[in-house]
Amino acid sequence: MILARVVGTVVATRKDPRLEGRKLLVIQPVDTAGKAQGGYVVSIDTVSAGVGQLVVAVAGSSARMAEGCKDLPTDSSIVGIVDEVSVAGS
Repeated sequence: MILARVVGTVVATRKDPRLEGRKLLVIQPVDTAGKAQGGYVVSIDTVSAGVGQLVVAVAGSSARMAEGCKDLPTDSSIVGIVDEVSVAGS
């Protein structure tokens, strides 16, 4: 699982027909303090997330196991909106 922040949206008028009607969001992985870590990923939104929200995403074959993503050509799916992050000892 990946902790990430939604930083943008993707509009694609031409895409695989199985992606029709799916919201695509740009996410950036973050550490537990919310600091950006690395590049950007385009992810299918399964939980109605919005720009600026902290989310949990899954990648690889797990992305196709998310609700409504079976048989979709995806490598990343947003599966949760994070309310709070707590790390022991910090």
